[in-house]
Order: sequence, then structure tokens, then C-alpha cells
Amino acid sequence: MASPMNGLDEMKGRPLTGRTVLVCFVAFFGVVFTANFIMVRAAVTSFGGVETESSYKAGLAFRAESEAAAAQAARHWQVDAHVEPGRLDVSARDAAGRPITDAVLAATLQHPTNRQLDVTLDPVAVGAGQWRAEDAVTSGQWELVIELTRDGERLFRSTNRVIIR
Repeated sequence: MASPMNGLDEMKGRPLTGRTVLVCFVAFFGVVFTANFIMVRAAVTSFGGVETESSYKAGLAFRAESEAAAAQAARHWQVDAHVEPGRLDVSARDAAGRPITDAVLAATLQHPTNRQLDVTLDPVAVGAGQWRAEDAVTSGQWELVIELTRDGERLFRSTNRVIIR
């Protein structure tokens, strides 16, 4: 009758010694530490960790934006935009439905993932409260930013995600 230990007795090779266990232990943790070092180095070199230079200035800017948004909402302006490849049409009316004629329009198409692809459009007034830009408006997904200003003061700002086909 064969005992279960006979298979172990027949195994040939080097015995498991303390030195072998130590080498395996050191090699395992060496691989772990090397992988951690590479990952930490990649994280530190790709992101500096600074979102804002001054949280105080960022808070002031946020407060100014909040006040501008409240003033914009109180005006009750209706601004509509139609965008298609090669063209942007914008119309703006005040709360009474009259065209806004004394404002300057600025329009930008911002790429959601790559700011180097942003396109600043050059809108031209084509009528009372109507502008048109015939620029390099290409297909894709964009953030359309529309700003209306008067005498250097921003009166209206809108940011909308658009898909141009």
C-alpha cells in the first residue's frame, strides 16, 4: 500500500532553505517598491498639485461671477444660438422682446478636452440684435461660450455643450 507521502519522497530538487525564503521575500518587495516608485514618480511629474494659486482670489472671482449671474438673470434677456458646420447665428432680445442693438457679441467654441483646439469666432452684426459668424466651425462636441458686453462690462454670458454634425 502506497502512502500519500511517497510522492513527496520522490520529488528531487533543492530543499527550501532560509536563504531561498529570504531571496523570494526581498525579490517580492523589491518588485512592489519599484512599481510604487514608478507610479508615484509619474503622478508627481504629471500634476503639480496646485489647482489655484490663491484661494482668496478664487473666492473673490467666484463672488464676482455669482453677482454677475444674478444681474444677468434679473435682465431676463433671451439669447438664442444656432450652430452648424461653418456657421453660427445668434439673436438677442431684452425682457420686452426688443432686439439688443448696443451690445458687442463675443463667441468661442471651446473643446471639452483640449484647450489648444479652441476656436474664437468673429461674429458680425447682420441686423438688429442678430449676429453671424462664418468661421472654421467644425464637426464635433464643443462648449459654445457667448458673451454680450456694453462699454467693457459683461452683461450676458452663456456656456452650452453643443454637438455639431
